[in-house]
Amino acid sequence: MPLLDRRIGLLFAVFLALLGIALARALYIGTIRGDALAKAAATQQVATEVVPARRGTITDRDGVELAVSEPADDVSATPYLVKDPVRTADRLAPLLGKPADGLVKQLARRDTGFVYLARELPAAKADAIGKLKLAGIALTPSERREYPRELTAAQVLGSVGTDDQGLSGIEYERNSILSGTPGKRRIVRDALGQVLELTDLQPAKPGARLELTLDSAIQDKAEQVLAGVGAKYRPKGATAIVMDPRDNEILAMANWPRIDANDPGAAPVSAQQNRAVAFNYEPGSTFKAFTVSGALEDGKVTPETSFFLPPQIQVADRTIGEAEARGAITLSTSEILAQSSNVGAIKIGATLGATRFDQWVRRFGFGKPTGVDLPGEERGQILPVDKYSGSSMGNLPIGQGESVTPLQIATAYSAIANGGILRSPRVVRRIDGKLVPEPPGRRVISAKVAEQVRDMLKGVLAPGGTASEVAIDGYHLAGKTGTANKIDPTTGEYSKSKYVASFVGFAPAEHPKLLIAVMVDEPEGDIYGGSVAAPAFGRIASFALQNLRIPPQ
Repeated sequence: MPLLDRRIGLLFAVFLALLGIALARALYIGTIRGDALAKAAATQQVATEVVPARRGTITDRDGVELAVSEPADDVSATPYLVKDPVRTADRLAPLLGKPADGLVKQLARRDTGFVYLARELPAAKADAIGKLKLAGIALTPSERREYPRELTAAQVLGSVGTDDQGLSGIEYERNSILSGTPGKRRIVRDALGQVLELTDLQPAKPGARLELTLDSAIQDKAEQVLAGVGAKYRPKGATAIVMDPRDNEILAMANWPRIDANDPGAAPVSAQQNRAVAFNYEPGSTFKAFTVSGALEDGKVTPETSFFLPPQIQVADRTIGEAEARGAITLSTSEILAQSSNVGAIKIGATLGATRFDQWVRRFGFGKPTGVDLPGEERGQILPVDKYSGSSMGNLPIGQGESVTPLQIATAYSAIANGGILRSPRVVRRIDGKLVPEPPGRRVISAKVAEQVRDMLKGVLAPGGTASEVAIDGYHLAGKTGTANKIDPTTGEYSKSKYVASFVGFAPAEHPKLLIAVMVDEPEGDIYGGSVAAPAFGRIASFALQNLRIPPQ
């Protein structure tokens, strides 16, 4: 019995020791470590999450939705909480549109406590996942940016990243007001990560609604016309701008190749560029209208002033002729512009002289951005007058030796179209229903000279003009063709095979309500502005005049 008593006593002592250790551990956890552990549990079970603000809608001038945000969710996993990765992956795969074996690898990871399975999953699919109540799978509110008209104005609208921040186009330029203000939400989860309680701490404030100046019908037509140009001439790219020259609202800004705004990454980088503001090129003969305008304003010429024009003209070390060989001829200022005579434009430029010519170039806004409310605008390149060579006044008056953007040309022509006032173009018309003020303008030429130049430009589309085949029944048209050699980057000289064909025009000619600029980069099979770009102007103008109900004359 004494041996048995000793054994019982020993077991009892061990029991008391273990009980003491357990009580001490409980006391330590409950008192000394209690606050720290309670905080740790709270951080695992209670969290404050950012609630994304609904990104503002973008519409055209008539309320047609061009960019909208829809509810979505980011789907994530906490791998160590996923009890059966294979079964979980099989149930998620059809809803996520991903192969199950790839999901298994993500769910079975043990080197991380968090992994994204999908970003911006549409709400319907996210709701279906939520109903599965899968251990370790969490949904975080997000947004999905959609472009309902897909191809329409894709380069103008731009794109948004997975962080809901604008990356390009209007989405980037107006990101601060489109983004809104995020809210805050308190979320309580159980040990398996399932949501037990949601409490809104601060409501999200949605972004502003932007109404653009674009007319989606005219935008679509311009893009369709450029697609036809692309199919026929296979250029590197093309752009078309439609403006109301009375206030410089942009009704369309089209680019070719077209891209899908919902999947811009599928297109080459060059196609994602908004050529209207980012493409630099030598304008060629479209620049002659500004040479003539300056000479008229300074009283150096009148529309009827006659010039004897030899077949070629020598300017310092350069001999410059016409696009098509001809004999000596006498033409008036009006005829020089209508027939796009190089020799004649150079003679008119000579009446101004280098210093005054340079002043007129800058007065029309060349060499600096137009101020349009779009990102990525190039300023072009204008040679400082102190850098002129002896032959510069042979190149510059005919649009060689300087570079511009399509929007710069369109904006400068708007001053001719609207009576001599130059103002910045704009794309945003209203913000949350409030009209954006019209940009202030400045007079660059008199109303009389503007009218004279418009009248001269009608001759371009009249018999004998460089775009005589373009006509719209019931309307007088005015405009100017341009055919410019590109610089060969290998030789540094003008290419014999690569050209930019362009046309800028307005309608009706007497009191313009439409201004359209078309630029085609490196067309194949034909190179002339009168045959490549001018017909595109005619097709766009014919549609826009009817769409806007502008009555015939």
